[in-house]
Amino acid sequence: MAAEPQPKALTRKPLLLNKVEGSQEVVNMAAIVPKEDGVISVSEDRTVRVWLKRDSGQYWPSIYHAMPSPCSCMSFNPETRRLSIGLDNGTISEFILSEDYNKMTLVKTYQAHQSRVMMILFVLEMEWVLSTGQDKHFTWHCSESGQRLGGYRTSAGACGLQFDVETRHVFVGDHSGQVTILKLEQESCSLVTTFKGHTGGVTALCWDPIQRVLFSGSSDHSIIMWDIGGRKGTAIELQGHNDKVQSLSYAHHTRQLISCGADGGIVVWNMDVERQETPEWLDSDSCQKCDQPFFWNFKQMWDSKKIGLRQHHCRKCGKAVCGKCSSKRSSIPLMGFEFEVRVCDSCHESITDEERAPTATFHDSKHNIVHVHFDATRGWLLTSGTDKVIKVGVRRLL
Repeated sequence: MAAEPQPKALTRKPLLLNKVEGSQEVVNMAAIVPKEDGVISVSEDRTVRVWLKRDSGQYWPSIYHAMPSPCSCMSFNPETRRLSIGLDNGTISEFILSEDYNKMTLVKTYQAHQSRVMMILFVLEMEWVLSTGQDKHFTWHCSESGQRLGGYRTSAGACGLQFDVETRHVFVGDHSGQVTILKLEQESCSLVTTFKGHTGGVTALCWDPIQRVLFSGSSDHSIIMWDIGGRKGTAIELQGHNDKVQSLSYAHHTRQLISCGADGGIVVWNMDVERQETPEWLDSDSCQKCDQPFFWNFKQMWDSKKIGLRQHHCRKCGKAVCGKCSSKRSSIPLMGFEFEVRVCDSCHESITDEERAPTATFHDSKHNIVHVHFDATRGWLLTSGTDKVIKVGVRRLL
């Protein structure tokens, strides 16, 4: 369901602490180093950099390492200081960072994919390295032996990747808009289910293991919250971007979802509210309010001697209506519509001011965000973008 108007005016700007500049190409991914004033970044310019904050207050590289191919993604485990880097040539290189973050030592290399690695996850509990690639494959390796344990072919190149340690379920989102759930064993996997709710490719996934819900962001500008744990198949849509959603992060302690997109927007969603599932759009040959025929309903047009009307849909009830019967607009935050969308006249009258109360805040990052990382211990928010700049700020709560 495509959103119509633009989001409301931005509110509550996050406090920008610092900019990290110096990369020659797009910074595809970056992460805050826990308990350190540091940032790790990987870039299309083939470099891996560890930036530490100096006495001057600026970040300068303590490590500058050139890779044989553009760096597409990374996964950093602070407990082991293990840094896994995915490359454009399909390989994954694994390093151990020194305690002072001034040296990185190559441990092993995985021949994981035939083309660009899109996402990596290191699972310490299982000693597994999970990855997806443009070659339409999900693979997992043993991080101790370096051996490939198994793989699964997806319907399209996969960007989204999340893992649930408790159930050993892996979630894979691909460019066809489909999310695949697999059950992993030590050397085998089985298909649990697949589901599709996006009209565009899945670009990012985020998993909440406590509430057991999965968030998927898409190039169709929307986010869908999938109720995995409830087993009811509930899918709740969130509309807050006017370009593709490119990265998601979740703050478990406050139950807030952070979404970032190519529009430069950062949206902080309050998920500690009871949201409503968006209705399916109903099919009809005539307006379900006034019974006027739509323009393809030639028989009714001929019988009634009336010109057919254009079909619209009410975002609240899902009914097929004409423009005259849906002339009003309203925000419906509990259904994910933080900005005004088309509703039929009767639904518009039923929506109260309390129901229009916003459940998200909007911020402008001033750059096309490729990746976001949130450090919950300090409330720091890091974004990296196509402008080659990394921004570190303090996120203000809702």
